[in-house]
This record gives sequence, C-alpha cells and structure tokens, in this order.
Amino acid sequence: MAQREYNFTEIETKWQGYWEGCGLFHTDDSKVKDKFYCLVMFPYPSGTLHVGHGRNYIIGDVVARYKIMKGYNVLSPIGWDAFGLPAENAAIKGGTHPAVWTHKNIKAMKHQLQRWGVGYDWDREVTSCNPEYYKWTQWIFLKLYENGLAYKKKAAVNWCPSCSTVLANEQVVDGCCERCDSPVRQRDLVQWFFRISDYAQKLLDDLSLLEGWPERVKTMQENWIGRSEGVIIDFQLEDSGEILPCFTTRPDTLYGVTFVSLAPEHPIIEQLVTGSPREDEVMAFVERARGQGMVERTAADAVKEGIFTGAYAINPINNTKVPLWIGNYVLMDYGTGAVMGVPAHDQRDFLFAKKYDLPIKVVIQPEGEELHAKTMEEAFVLEGIQVNSDMFNGIPNTKAMTAIAEHLELQRFGERTVTYRLRDWLISRQRYWGAPIPIIYCEKCGTVPVPESQLPVLLPEKIEFQPHGMNPLAKVDSFVNTTCPKCKGPAQREVDTMDTFVDSSWYFLRYLSPKDDRQPFDKKKVNVWLPVDQYIGGVEHAILHLLYSRFITKVLHNFDYIGFKEPFRHLFTQGMIIKDGAKMSKSKGNVVSPDELIEKFGADTQRLYTLFIGPPQKDAEWNDRGVVGAHRFLNRLWQKIVEFEDSYMKVKHAQIDMQKLSPKAKDIYRKTNQAIKKITDDLDTSWHFNTAIASIMELLNTIDSFKVVVPHNAEEESDFQVFRHSMETILLLMAPFVPHICEELWEVMGHKPCIFHNTWPEYDKDAIQEEEIEIVIQINSKVRSHISVPVDIDDEELKGLVLKDERVISYIDGKVVVKTIIIPKKLVNIVVK
Repeated sequence: MAQREYNFTEIETKWQGYWEGCGLFHTDDSKVKDKFYCLVMFPYPSGTLHVGHGRNYIIGDVVARYKIMKGYNVLSPIGWDAFGLPAENAAIKGGTHPAVWTHKNIKAMKHQLQRWGVGYDWDREVTSCNPEYYKWTQWIFLKLYENGLAYKKKAAVNWCPSCSTVLANEQVVDGCCERCDSPVRQRDLVQWFFRISDYAQKLLDDLSLLEGWPERVKTMQENWIGRSEGVIIDFQLEDSGEILPCFTTRPDTLYGVTFVSLAPEHPIIEQLVTGSPREDEVMAFVERARGQGMVERTAADAVKEGIFTGAYAINPINNTKVPLWIGNYVLMDYGTGAVMGVPAHDQRDFLFAKKYDLPIKVVIQPEGEELHAKTMEEAFVLEGIQVNSDMFNGIPNTKAMTAIAEHLELQRFGERTVTYRLRDWLISRQRYWGAPIPIIYCEKCGTVPVPESQLPVLLPEKIEFQPHGMNPLAKVDSFVNTTCPKCKGPAQREVDTMDTFVDSSWYFLRYLSPKDDRQPFDKKKVNVWLPVDQYIGGVEHAILHLLYSRFITKVLHNFDYIGFKEPFRHLFTQGMIIKDGAKMSKSKGNVVSPDELIEKFGADTQRLYTLFIGPPQKDAEWNDRGVVGAHRFLNRLWQKIVEFEDSYMKVKHAQIDMQKLSPKAKDIYRKTNQAIKKITDDLDTSWHFNTAIASIMELLNTIDSFKVVVPHNAEEESDFQVFRHSMETILLLMAPFVPHICEELWEVMGHKPCIFHNTWPEYDKDAIQEEEIEIVIQINSKVRSHISVPVDIDDEELKGLVLKDERVISYIDGKVVVKTIIIPKKLVNIVVK
C-alpha cells in the first residue's frame, strides 16, 4: 500500500481546530498548584506580521507547550497594545478611523498567530483601546493623582514636529523620534507627568531581585536611572544675591572654577538678560540651541557652543567672581541645569575654555609633576594632589572630595546629595488615539479629577484629523465642554491623551480577570499568579516598557493593591531576524511574509527554521534555502514513521531490556536517552532551541542507519521496539517545536490525541552511560591515533592496548619510551626520545 503524503495544510488545520476544541490552552486559574504564567509582550496591531515578528511568539509557544508537558498549569494569554500614533497617522493619510484600522489589523494578525499554531487562552484577550480596558488605565492615573504622583507643570519637552506631539526622554533615540526618525526639538509646554523619579532608588535597588533577567538589560536600566553622588553648591548671582545651585560630582575641583555654564532651557536666563544690551543676542542663541537635537548637543565629538550672558556669579569657596555662560552641551535634565566650568580638569570644559579664551586654573597636580595652564594640551582628569586650593593644598584629591564637601556643609554653602539621570515620566500626548486623561478644569474649583463612578472618559467617535495643528480632541466641543463634578458648573475636559506606555504598564495584571467590570484586576488572583514566571520580548523594550511596568507595579504595591514588588520573575529577550543584513521593513523591501511560507511549506516548517536559525537571544540572518532544508527534514521524519504505519498496532509495546539488545539497537537506545537529557537541559537552562533541534536531527540520522523491518521473529521485534521507542521519543521532544506534524504522527503510531497530554520523556540514567569511549593517543604531545576502549578500563590495560596500536608502533619503533602520561577517559601521551 502506498504511503500517505505529508499534507501539511490539512494536518495543520486539523490540529489547530482540535487544540481550540479541547481547550489545550484554556487555563483554570483556580488551580494554582504548579502554576506557570508564560507571557509574550503583547503586540501593536500595525498591520500584518512578518517572519521576524514570529520569533517572539513561536518561542513563547514552545515554552508554554513544554511546560504543559512537564505538568504545569500554564497561563498563556494574549492581547493588543492598540492605542498609538500609527493608527492616527493612517487616519490622516487614508481617512480610515483609527478604531476601524486597528480592529481590522487585529483580525488579520490574530489569524496569522493562529496559523502559526501558537496557542493562547483567547478567552482572556484584552485590547487596550477598548473602553472596558482604558477605563482602568484612567483609574490608575487617578490613583497616582490622589497620591501626588501625577502632576502638571510647564517644562521644556521633546517635540516631534512630524508627529505633532511630545515625547518622553526614553522615546528620543539619537536626537530623533523613535517612531518616525524626525529630529526632535525642544518646546516649553504645560504637560502631565508621573513622578517616577520618586522611585529611582527603589527601581535601582530592586534590580538585585531580578535574578532571572539578563545582565545586559539590568545594566541598561541601571545606566538610564543614572545615580550620581555629589554636592549641590550654592553660587550667588552677583547683582541680586539670588542662589544659583550647581551640582557636581567633583567638589575637589571647586577652586578651579573659572566660569559657570547654564543649560539653554534654564529658567533664570530670561531674568539675567531681560533689558540688557545682550538680550537679543543671548535669546537668539538660546532659541537656536534648544532647536538642536540631543545628539547634536551632547555627543563627544559635537561642537561645543556657548554665549556669555553678561552676568556673574560668586564662587562660595573663595568669593571669586566667575562669568555666567550658556552652553549648548549643558542639559536641564542633569543635576540643576547649571554646571561648574573647570577647564583644567574636565575635557569638555577645557575645549570650551580654549574656544572662548576663558581662564584655566590648575588645582590638582600629578604627584611629582607640575602642570602649567598655558602649556596644557588637554585636561588633567586623573588622581593627584590638591594645589591652589587654600587649606586643602597638599592632600590627595580623593580625600579632598570629602573634606571640601564637609567644609561646604559646615559653612552652609552646599550639601551632599544624590541625583539621578532618570526624569519624571512625561505622559501627555497631543493626539486623539489614546486613553483620555481623566481631569476636568473648572474656573471655580480648579483642577478636578473625574470621579471613578464616571469612568471611562470615552473618546468621541466623530473626529476630524489634520496633518498638523492643534490637538484633534480640542476641536470636539461635545467632548471638551462638560460639567464640574464638584460645583456642577460649566467646565472643560483635559484634551491630552496618555502615552501608550501607560496602557502597557499594567496589562499583565488584567489577564487574570479580563472581563471584570468592578475592578482593574483581582487582587487575590494576581497575588497568586504574579510575578509573571516567564516574560518574552525584544531587548528594545529594556528601558521604556520594562522600566515603566516596574514603576507602576511598585506604585500599586505601595498602595497595597498588589502583594509583589516586581512584575516579571524571568525575562528573555530574543534577537532580531534580519534579511540582507538589515532589520525587516516594508521600506527596505526585505520583508518575508509568513503567509506565503505557510502556503508553500506549512507552519511547522517556518517554526522549525525560526528556532533552528541560531541562538534565540542573538540576531540571525534569514536564508530562504534554510527553509527548504527544514521542510526536507520534516518530510524525512514523516516518511520514517509512516513507513511502518501498519505495524504499530500489530506489535504490542514491551519493556526494553537493554542487556538483550543487539549492539546497534543498544546504541540507538543509548543515543535516544542521551538526546532526552541534552534537549531537556537545553530547554530548562540555556534555551538553545537550535542545538536541541540539531540533537534530534543527529538522532534521526543514527536511526536511519538502523535497518528496521516489519518484525517476524524475536530479534526483529526487539529491534522494532527500540525503533518505535526512539521515534515516539522524537515526537515527544519535537512536539513543542513542530506541534502539528507531531500530533499527526503520534496518531499514526497508534496513540490517542493529544500528544501534549503526555508527560515529557525522562531519560534512563543507566542507558546514557557509554560502554566504550574514544581515547586520543599522542606521541610527544602530537595526536597520532585514536582507539575505542571499555569505559571502565584500568590504566595498565589501557597502556597495553595503546602500545599494540599499529600507528603507535610505527611512530615509536626504534625509540625509547621515557614515560606514559594518562588522562583518564581522555588521552594517552607517550613521551619518546
């Protein structure tokens, strides 16, 4: 009878329907024993997925299926991070309402996920742009507002002229908008902020709790939070006596200050120059500097520009008058926005002073040498001895740091402090497609939060979009005009919407009670199921989403809404799949469509190649030939099993007695158990799916050399039992990777579905032990031969076998053996002369 063909289209449709019907991924969250919360970062529904996107979801599916087979009660939900600029830009460009565009994309992407065979508990699906979700995003805003963690202020903000909205610092990449790559400019606007800076130290300290996170990600967060220990020193404005605080980490250089430089955004500048002859010139410079991108201002090789304000400040340590400059390289976000200029001991200040002919004063000398300001070619930034520093002369500058800081505090000229690079989270967006900020403005009552009973504040459905100009919501009178909750008088709504990272900062809590209309999450359930056991997503979210999620989790913990401090116990960040050396994008024309691959080769082929392409934490280059190779392997697996389809039911399963097996059958049995151990270790520790799959391929190669026939006698039946055991083991080991074909072949081998209701195979500890090992033979430390010997051979017997080896005899003939060095179970080195 002809073998049936591998009809992947029919098979994949069949088993996807079966998993949905049997509820394989439906989670009973009341069963908390051996619970495992596996979560991939929920996608933004921007259109259709390509194979690069698939890596994230396929990896998550492998982990979920593996844990199911290991006996865990797995929670694997999915949802949609559905607010954001692309939907609104599509509305501007094509006239499609953002909601229509978004839900159309969700439908398409959901279909793609299902075709990949990735399994989720779809009953828990959440969509952040739906009112039943963003009602609770608004609730979280109110909780922060009630506790002083949400506030509004006028500030210099990052403005993307292309997107017509502000950006958080974290959304500015190399001076450009992370979304559209347009240069970012600075503007003064009144905006809403979350006070994440209050949690800077907690966010830093609790990185130590994240033992299951990559060190790379923790380091990125540590650097972004940017803790600095230093001193705030009170300089005084010469004319008014007003205090101008300057932050420094180098109080030992205070005697060397020859100017103070202000950030172009510093609020005191206008006061300093108003009415002065320099006003127009200074303000023109300020405007130009603020229009420069962050990279243009702060890069190491960036041009340092400045202008003298005409004003002076007094250095409190020695009453020296120093000029106040404005420098484009000074940032308002760091310290106080005013920095000491110490050209002799800071290279940036040195270049600035040289350019503008400012004084240079040496206050730290290398031990045993003398520096002269006029002949210095660069700043001296190493450790040394204090000079020109009054009472602190002659002591090491490392000790002077503490001594000068103590002196400043004693004289009340300053105080030691800790500052952070982390700035408060700017959440205001001047766009329509986001969660409305639940705030009302009343002339009588002032700023009034929307009562919880009136949530959600709904987005109006009828809206007009224009490429540029005012916030779209501000033009909708029916939305803007409302009633004050306090006095019942006329009032107006806030027209800014929230940053979409607010939506994604808590979604992992909602999956436990996605349809609950009484509360954002069930406290009892989240305290049992969270932190998330395994979180999976791209490293590009290391600072944005992951930091914000940690912050909101800590806030909710502080308010006693949840009982844990961190949201994600283990984090895995997969690398990108690239094509032609670049990230896949439509604009580059290098996108590989999964739909076409699935039509031609099947979802299992794409899954297999995606997992085999390389270590999952590293970037990998997509190669179409590799897809063909993966498909060829699945066909080999298919043919190997269906070849004996009629025999599986006829030959009953029997216990395998390794001692009674033929040498070849014994080798197959041993290698099968070794594969179980290797693959289990790969999945439990390193997530090296590529090497796990390679082990299975090697095992199948070994089995191919094993001549199996339809059994007619005891020896043939024994061999067939080993063959069947090995093929069943391969299917169980491969099931998380290529689930459709494994389900089908499991059925072919006479088993009832579903394969995932079987336990993960365990290896036989006795069977994995090799009976023979290969020994390397060296003559004078050069490899000359190899021999196979029993694993338990003693040294004398081994030495005797080595000296009988023909190649060894030829190399030592006529020579004297000086000594024989034996490294057990590895090599023998014969030293001759």
